[in-house]
Amino acid sequence: MPTLFLIRHGENDFLKKNILAGHLPGVHLNERGHEQAAALARTLSLLPITAIYSSPLERAVETARPLAEAKKLEINICPALADTDVGEWAGRSWKAIQRRKIWEIIQETPSQFRFPGGESFAEAQARVVAALESIAAAHGEEDKVAVFFHADPIKLALAHYLDMPLDNFQRLAAHTGSVTVVRKNGPAVRVLASNLNPPFSFPE
Repeated sequence: MPTLFLIRHGENDFLKKNILAGHLPGVHLNERGHEQAAALARTLSLLPITAIYSSPLERAVETARPLAEAKKLEINICPALADTDVGEWAGRSWKAIQRRKIWEIIQETPSQFRFPGGESFAEAQARVVAALESIAAAHGEEDKVAVFFHADPIKLALAHYLDMPLDNFQRLAAHTGSVTVVRKNGPAVRVLASNLNPPFSFPE
């Protein structure tokens, strides 16, 4: 099974303004986000990346594009890699939510929370892990695969592979433009790196 590079998209103005984007269309990288995408491409293009997958949301695809162009690879769009569906909260400010008691549940016992009109963290985790398992199964042991998606889905997948309780996934970090590296060998998993920001070196 391959090595998966789990890559969070670059910065966008929704993040800068602390607004939940969720599945909203039209959320594009800002200037710094494009710089992060270019930095990722400079570092990852030095590796023998064999395939690129992305969430269908624009901010992920735009982050993937410079690497795809550098490696002359197609971006495979995978709907199951989309960000957590925050339902009715899409477009709302995090600051307003943080003032509510429900914020404690999101941070301390997220396994008990479901976004109004959206999905639970448990459902998001199951969806993303299934997508990553399908991607891994489609590639050989020596393949290195870049997967561009979103912060909470990356942290939820990492919690799964580390065998962490779902309620602890908020302890993990996935900054914009960062890379987390997971090597699959059948059912066995090794987490080789977490939340790396380029430039970084990585053995081929």
